[in-house]
Amino acid sequence: MRAVLNAIFYVTKGGIQWRMLPTNFPTWQSVYHYLRTWKLQGVWVRIHDTLRARVRAKEAKHKHPTAGCLDSQSVKTTEVGGTERGFDNGKKVKGRKRHVLVDTLGLLLIVVVTAASLSDQAGARKIFKRMRGTGKKLRKVWVDGTYRGAEWTSWVKEQYNIGPRICGACGRAKRLRGVTASLGRGKNIGLVKPESSIEQRL
Repeated sequence: MRAVLNAIFYVTKGGIQWRMLPTNFPTWQSVYHYLRTWKLQGVWVRIHDTLRARVRAKEAKHKHPTAGCLDSQSVKTTEVGGTERGFDNGKKVKGRKRHVLVDTLGLLLIVVVTAASLSDQAGARKIFKRMRGTGKKLRKVWVDGTYRGAEWTSWVKEQYNIGPRICGACGRAKRLRGVTASLGRGKNIGLVKPESSIEQRL
């Protein structure tokens, strides 16, 4: 099974076609079978959630965060590869948009990919609708100015008891942009460093 995992990591890291998997690994059909089966069974999500909980515990934080940060990033895509494509008029980008929710350590909670034409607020609604147990203790979310609006803010508070905090006035806006930029580079997202003793416990 370790060989299967190594093969999956080899393909995803290198971005190669399955049929180009070297012969020193199990057959690509077997490897792909396990990858798809584990995805359908939610194994990858459970592994991710378990690892995030361990990192939070090491930092003396509860496994379920009470605060997080939300941002999005539009990226260019090719003409092929799915129907989720659109034009972000604000960023002048044709492609897809990543909507990302992280905790205050910068650890991923939820990622949703949509057409770039979808507004940030509409993408955020998709994020919150997929939270389930991941964000059951979430009560505060820092966002930038694109999420400003009484209707959206009221919806988040009424549906999920979460209070969005606009970060432009508190000096967090620049660091908040690091969420999706780091995600796009395949790096761990070191987004927000707590600025107070209260935030250090979130």
